[in-house]
Amino acid sequence: MKITHTPIQDLHIIEPKVFDDERGCFFESWNKEKLAEQGFIWDFVQDNQSCSKKNVLRGLHFQIPPYEQGKLVRVVKGEALDVAVDLRKNSDTFGNHFKLILNEANKKMLWIPPGFAHGFLAMENNTIVFYKCTKKYNKESERSILWNDQHLSIDWGINNPIISPKDLKAPLFKNLQSPF
Repeated sequence: MKITHTPIQDLHIIEPKVFDDERGCFFESWNKEKLAEQGFIWDFVQDNQSCSKKNVLRGLHFQIPPYEQGKLVRVVKGEALDVAVDLRKNSDTFGNHFKLILNEANKKMLWIPPGFAHGFLAMENNTIVFYKCTKKYNKESERSILWNDQHLSIDWGINNPIISPKDLKAPLFKNLQSPF
């Protein structure tokens, strides 16, 4: 597996080694031992999968301690613009975001450590996003930030995505009291 560091510390792109032939392809989407050899030791306790129509935007979501989650995100089918926002108040990149196209063709994954908000925009119908989580879902600790907050300046490439009523009411970044 190839690890690429992003401009935001601790946020990494992971690319599996893909074996293609006339039958199709094969790759390991997760190998605890191989990633541990590169210094990445994660204990996943829950897998999540969503299926979204084109132009559905989910996020920006996170969980506060003690249920803060690290996520290893990939697209199984379709394509998504995946976004992570640094919420670690002592980080040099606090409030900065990183975005990456994840799709079934490039097979890239994004490691989003605890202390980040996460969201994605489905760019095709029936986009399936799969992610492994380091902590279980906890409704009481779930939080969000408004997807189009001007302070974050995220260019989603769309003006009117399909958004849940809950995400439409998400607070602004400036009102965040970061626990990270």
